[in-house]
Order: sequence, then structure tokens, then C-alpha cells
Amino acid sequence: MVIDIITLFPNMFQGPFGESIIRRALDKSLVEINIHNLRKWTKDKRGTVDDRPYGGGVGMVMMVAPIAEAIEAAKTQSSKDAKKEKIILLSPRGKVWKQEMAKEYSKLDHLILICGHYEGVDERVRDFIDEEISIGDFILTGGEIPAMVLADSIVRLIPGVLEKPEATQSESFSNFQFDNSSIGKLLEYPQYTHPEDFRGLKVPPILLSGNHGEIEKWRAEEALKITTKNRPDLL
Repeated sequence: MVIDIITLFPNMFQGPFGESIIRRALDKSLVEINIHNLRKWTKDKRGTVDDRPYGGGVGMVMMVAPIAEAIEAAKTQSSKDAKKEKIILLSPRGKVWKQEMAKEYSKLDHLILICGHYEGVDERVRDFIDEEISIGDFILTGGEIPAMVLADSIVRLIPGVLEKPEATQSESFSNFQFDNSSIGKLLEYPQYTHPEDFRGLKVPPILLSGNHGEIEKWRAEEALKITTKNRPDLL
């Protein structure tokens, strides 16, 4: 997969993409991530990317021309077969990002992420994209952090990235399986490791029993309790 990110702040991506799972995916050549400075497609010496909104209003709006040209350049320069391609604008107006979407996007050949900024983008930018995505009902300074979130959630699902691909099967928001049946999308059950007793806080005895059937039943019950308490909307 090739991911092209169009941004005004390319240096923001150096740390997050230089560590952990994304770094390993890059090293294995399972993903190629290109960070593009939007100012490269501006027409003046200052690299102007925004202007005052028609009709008046507070703040500045990102202009359509640099963004459209950056998208066209990214589509042309994609180094891999891009039969499955999506162009995404990160915006509070978009669909809220879900795990199911991450799974779908992990099958793409090419993904272009556009990081909005200021008071938003010229509405005509939306004629050049496939979808608009938000990571939640809150406002951030720009689309850079949401772009990192999407990239991380997608890349870890690409085959070969995780050493144990089955690790994604019992995570929060995945279909929880018990007794060969799906009981729906739940938050993940509690996890414990050594020591068995820490300052009087003990590992539940069932996890030490060796009875895998009863352990799976306990995990399903606990996942349901946690989901009911924290995210009843998932049920």
C-alpha cells in the first residue's frame, strides 16, 4: 500500500512514523508513506495556501487550487498499481472513523489523506475527494493528528505487519466469538500478567485454572459488562 499525506506541517509526522509498528511496516516495505508539503503547489514566493472567505467571516479558508494539484500529483506519482484508491479529506464534517472502515481501507492499493487547517477548505475541494473522515466529535487544530490516527489503525491491519495477526481478532470493536458464535462488537475483556498478587490486587482465579472453556466464558461475560458500562451504544 502507498499512503500519500498532503499537509502544511510535514515535520509533525517524523516521530509517529519513525517508531513502533509503522516503522516496522516501512522497514518491511509493506507500506510506503509519502509526506507532501502543500506549499509546493502554491504560485507565489510566500507559499500562500489560504485566503479570506467570500461573504465575510472569521478566519481563513484553504484554497482549492493547491490541494487539487497536490492530489493530482500524488495520483500520478503513486509507485504501485492503484486499482483500489481512495482520496480522503480529514474534517469534523466527515463520517466518524470506525474499526470496520480501517479493515476496509487496509485492502487499498493507494490512499491519499488531506490534512485540513484554519477554518476549513474551499467547498470545491470536495469535488476532488472520495470521502470525508472525522476521528470524533471534537475540534483539533488541523488534520495532521487524524491522518496519523488513520494511518496507524490501517497499517497494523495490513497482512504481515503484525507478527501475530490473530492479535487483531479479539480486540475492542471486533466481533467477539464465544462457543463458535459471534456475540457482537464488544470492548476487550480484562487482561492480567505477572505477578499473581500485586499489593493485594490478585489475578482472578479462573485465569489460573487452565480450564480454557471457562476462561473464554469469563472473558465473554467481562467484555459484555465493560461494554454495557462504557459503550452501551455498541450493544
